[in-house]
Amino acid sequence: MDRVIDAARWQSARRILAVRLDNLGDVLMTTPALRALRVSAPERHITLLAAGSGVAAAPYVPEIDEVLVANAPWMPGAEPTADAMLATVERLRAGKFDAAVIFTVYSQSALPAALLCWLAGIPLRLAHSRENPYHLLSDWLSDPEPHEVLRHEARRQLDLVAAVGATTVDARLSFRVPPQDVVSARRLLRAAGIDPERRFIVIHPGASAPSRRYPEDLFAAAIGHVLDIRPDLGDLQLVFTGDASETPAVERIRAGIAHPTRSLAGQLGLGELGAVLDDAALLIANNTGPVHLAAALGTPVVDLYALTNPQHAPWQVPHRVLYEDVPCRFCYKSVCPQGHHHCLRLLDPARVAAAAHELLALGAERSSAPLPATPVGASRAA
Repeated sequence: MDRVIDAARWQSARRILAVRLDNLGDVLMTTPALRALRVSAPERHITLLAAGSGVAAAPYVPEIDEVLVANAPWMPGAEPTADAMLATVERLRAGKFDAAVIFTVYSQSALPAALLCWLAGIPLRLAHSRENPYHLLSDWLSDPEPHEVLRHEARRQLDLVAAVGATTVDARLSFRVPPQDVVSARRLLRAAGIDPERRFIVIHPGASAPSRRYPEDLFAAAIGHVLDIRPDLGDLQLVFTGDASETPAVERIRAGIAHPTRSLAGQLGLGELGAVLDDAALLIANNTGPVHLAAALGTPVVDLYALTNPQHAPWQVPHRVLYEDVPCRFCYKSVCPQGHHHCLRLLDPARVAAAAHELLALGAERSSAPLPATPVGASRAA
C-alpha cells in the first residue's frame, strides 16, 4: 500500500537528486519526468546521479544542471569498492539535497539506491517499490508492473513524479544538439561522401546486448531491399553509425549490400550523432540508445525490436516496431536464453524495407504529433 504523500513538502524542495544508474536510452526516457520536476518549480536545481553510458547524456539534456558519477554494486558495470561507495555517500551529503527521486525499470529494486540516499541524509526519497521500504523511502508508490499494468518506460517515470505534484504538458524526450556539433557532424558527413542537404537514412546495427542485435546477414538483406524494392529511391543516401567496437560488424554488413553506402562508425561523439540523426530522414536500428536519441529529435524510426523488454519502444515519434512474436517474449535477457534468437532471426528483411518505405512516404522527417492538451501524469497503460 502506498504511503500518503505530502506533495506540499515536495513543492518546496529546491535541490533534487535524480538517480538513474542505467544506460543512455534509460536516461533519455527519464527526461520527460525530469522536465516535470523542473517546470513544477522552475527555480529547482536537478542533479543526475548516473553510471555507464547514461553519464554521456547529461550535457545534452537542459533539464539537468549537474551530473555525479557513481558505479553501484547492485548494477552492471565495474564493481566499486566499499570505500568508493562511502565516498559517494559523502558527495551526496555535501550536495545538501532536499529530495531524491529514484528511477528504475520494474525489474530493478530501488531500495539499494534508497539506502544510499538515506545514508546521505536526503530527507525526501521517492521511488516505486514492491515491498514496504519502511524508513528507506519517505514516499513511495507500490509497483503494479508487470501484472496489473504495463507502461512505457517514459510513462512509468512520469507517473512517479506526478505523485508528488510534478506534471508537464510536454512529455517528449529531451536532447539538445549544440551548434558546434551540427557543424562538425555535417563536415564528417561530407567527408564520408554524404550530402547533408539531400535525404539520407541512418543505419545503426549495433546494440550493447547480443539479444538485441538483428543478425548481420539479415540486416544487409533488409538495407538492400530498401532500394531494390523502390528503384525510384536511387538518390537516397545510406550512412552507417556505431561506436568503434561496432566498426567490424558495420563493415561486414556493408559488404553484403550491393548499393553504395557510407560509414561514420567510430567517428561520432554523442552530440555529433545527435546532429546526424536530426538531419536524417529515417533511422533503422536495433532497440538501443540511438533509437531514443532519434525519438528525442523527432526523427522517424524503424525499430528492430528484440522482445526482451516491452517498455522501450520509440516514444512520441513516427515509428514502426518490428519483431516476430515468440512464446519466450519479454525475457529481459542480454543473451537469448533459448539460443535461437527467433524474435529477431525470424523477422523477414522485406518487412524492414516495407516499414522504411511507409515512413519515408509519410514525409515524416520530423514528429508532427500535437502536444497533450492537459498535464501529463495520470496512470495509464502505453
